[in-house]
Amino acid sequence: MVKKAKKTVKRQVMFTFPEKLITEPLIYNLGIQFHVVTNIRRADVTESKGWVVLELEGDETDIEKGLAWMTGKGVRVDPVVGDIVEG
Repeated sequence: MVKKAKKTVKRQVMFTFPEKLITEPLIYNLGIQFHVVTNIRRADVTESKGWVVLELEGDETDIEKGLAWMTGKGVRVDPVVGDIVEG
């Protein structure tokens, strides 16, 4: 039986965190649990709210599972179109 090679993809997403989740290590857990490389491109976090634009790299299925997990935790997940980081 031949194992199908996983295809690595990159996706940019924006996470918006409600106040109750600001201090939770959700991005870290996303990377560990779903084998996704997380690269923070832009962020704004205060005591009452926060948003983060991330580039996610990994197997497409793992990324989809991870995004579903984040949504289930109460994080708003939105796609990002275009490049966010400027020099």
